Amino acid sequence: MRAAAAIESAQGGARNLVELLLERAAEPSRLAASHKKDGRWVDVTWGEILEQVKKLSAALLARGVQPADRVAIFAATGLQWVICDLAITASRAITVPIYSSNTPDECRYILNNSESVLLFVDDDTPDAKQPGRLSRVRSRLSECPSVKQVVVFQPGAGGDREVPLSELTTQGESAEKANPGAFAERVKAIGPDDPACFIYTSGTTGDPKGVILTHGNWAYEASAVSKVGLLRPDDTTLLFLPLAHSFAQAIKASWLGQGGKLAFAESVDKLLANLAEVKPTILPSVPRVFEKVYNNVLSNAQAAPGMKGKLARWAFKLFDEYVDAKNQGREYSSLGWSLAKKLVFTKVQHTLSEKLGGNMRLFISGGAPLSRKIAYFFDLLGFKVLEGFGLTETSAATCINRPEKIKIGTVGPAVPGTEIKIASDGEILIRGPGVMKGYFKNPSATAEVLEADGWFHSGDIGEVDADGYVKITDRKKDIIVTAGGKNVAPQNLENLLKTFPLISQSMVYGDKRKYLSVLICVSEEHARKFLAEKGATVSGYEEIAKRAEIREAVQHVIDRVNAEQPPYQTLKKFQLMDHDFTQETGELTPTLKVKRKVCTQKYKAQLDAMYEGEVVD
Repeated sequence: MRAAAAIESAQGGARNLVELLLERAAEPSRLAASHKKDGRWVDVTWGEILEQVKKLSAALLARGVQPADRVAIFAATGLQWVICDLAITASRAITVPIYSSNTPDECRYILNNSESVLLFVDDDTPDAKQPGRLSRVRSRLSECPSVKQVVVFQPGAGGDREVPLSELTTQGESAEKANPGAFAERVKAIGPDDPACFIYTSGTTGDPKGVILTHGNWAYEASAVSKVGLLRPDDTTLLFLPLAHSFAQAIKASWLGQGGKLAFAESVDKLLANLAEVKPTILPSVPRVFEKVYNNVLSNAQAAPGMKGKLARWAFKLFDEYVDAKNQGREYSSLGWSLAKKLVFTKVQHTLSEKLGGNMRLFISGGAPLSRKIAYFFDLLGFKVLEGFGLTETSAATCINRPEKIKIGTVGPAVPGTEIKIASDGEILIRGPGVMKGYFKNPSATAEVLEADGWFHSGDIGEVDADGYVKITDRKKDIIVTAGGKNVAPQNLENLLKTFPLISQSMVYGDKRKYLSVLICVSEEHARKFLAEKGATVSGYEEIAKRAEIREAVQHVIDRVNAEQPPYQTLKKFQLMDHDFTQETGELTPTLKVKRKVCTQKYKAQLDAMYEGEVVD
């Protein structure tokens, strides 16, 4: 009940997101969302969304879903995902999101741990290297006894437990007509302390934990983000982030709180095309997308023939000097830098702005640390990137830079209503209405991170400046302590490595060792381009990793990174991997974070080989 008063005051009495939907739908013809259907963008009003939510909510009740039952969603980000989520909420059940990229075993774990009674699945289209989601579900459904029904978005339902979504919609329409006042009564009965969803953590250090987030958590987030001025009623937000992640859920809450238009990207692969078509004003994104944009700009500019390429290489060399100066708190100016900005970076800004649709007001970066170099690049081009910070356990939006005051290298101050303090060991502690209720069926894990007085232990190390802006230095559990007793934050080095187009992923290693080493995955696209310029062709990734030219180029990258580090923080040895890290091969979480524990165990032989002859204390 700690958040109830603040939420009701901030959101005009709304205690859950369905009440916010009802407020938005008071103007039923107002545009709410857009999605692509049959090759064209289709606009949807708030009134249409509400009607679909009402029907599906009634259908869930008719199918036997009870208050506090868990209902899972295993689908790609889209409007139907949101409608299902709101319908689950309106039926007083609890949403259990599953990442669309999760493997069959990961799905089984979440369904069984949450004891979900019903599962929504979108279709059976193959996803990257995995079979379609329906096939993944079918392969493990016999091992998920709590799941009584599987609702399939698209035609193709089969088997005893599968039913098409169209059948539920028809059933719900009849149920809603029979009792039109039941929807409002159910929504009114939802309290701010009632669980809204169980979002499962990425599992970087063990089995995922189900984070219990309440209706009050999300109503608070909708209020807090609106106060910060991120999303406005006249904004168009393009969403491609997975709705199984708390970052995307915070965006959804903000949209319901503020209004505006939420456009759903077709996929990550089609993001660039969708940006040009939708012309959004807001793009929430993870750092990996910003890294790819920067690396593609850098690679294409430097590979240009003749004087154009020579000029670009010169300009980006000056940009490196500019970043070094910024990192050291120095001003950087010269005639050459002024010319580089005018002749090269002005053109880069114009081209990039067009590709992004031409209307971009704000980027919001979250989910992982954003490299300062990448942030300085976008800032140089005149784009506002607001880096934020939060965890699943704090409903995502805990801190964020403000549009009127961006401090690169920080994640901004806390959102209104949230408190931050730094523990004696440097850990960031968080208290406020966004903090979770606990971990589902895991009181011991809850007690480890959540104090009785509400302070949550984030596991992140950081500091707060005089303006209240928070700087994250590393994850507490990730800090490497070398044999010489030096503390090293591996993420900082990994972020630097990824600012080079040739590097796709990396994992820095060296806890209790005499020096640091690193596993390196190269970008196949950029490696092929690099080799082609040298007249070499390769058949596949494994051959790329064996090429002497690639090893030499990676060594050059590491030398560049080492030049900026104190001696104890330099990378002495590296191992080129014969494949890129992926979720399918087990090295990455669904949010593209490296699973350190998994990689350390899986590649023990490669890591040990870099320390042959070393005597471990």
